[in-house]
Amino acid sequence: MIVTATSDLVLDVLDAADPVTQRAAAAKLDALKSSDTDFAATMDAEVGKARAATADQSAAKLVETQSTAVNGPPVHVIKAPASGEVYRKFEAFILQTFVETMLPKDSEQVFGKGTAGGVWKSMLAEQLGSQLAKGKGIGIAKQLAAAHPPGPDVTAKVGS
Repeated sequence: MIVTATSDLVLDVLDAADPVTQRAAAAKLDALKSSDTDFAATMDAEVGKARAATADQSAAKLVETQSTAVNGPPVHVIKAPASGEVYRKFEAFILQTFVETMLPKDSEQVFGKGTAGGVWKSMLAEQLGSQLAKGKGIGIAKQLAAAHPPGPDVTAKVGS
């Protein structure tokens, strides 16, 4: 069985897409393909339309939680992680590197040979580091959290 990564990934994404959005995107691409205009100029015009639509929405102070417009840019609200969660993940990463260096180098009987063995070893180190950080850890997260007190809730909009 031969797998072509590019076309398979594209088809998987296309299959997972909403059918209405999929048809609208295909129609837009067909319209761009059939016209003999410059692609860059067309994209600049579409960006201008999207910015104008966004400005109109903010001027009218419309609040929507999910964009249903086909032509508008998608708006995703990114919430800041819980206080200290970033520091815990950083500590887990540091512990992962510590654990990975402590694991035996000649462990083909346990983890396997070649790349697969290296992947399994890395995954084990990642899980051990994460579990150690979930407990008391080694104090890196606590020190970083104390040095950088949490600020106001920060949210960002993607696509605007």
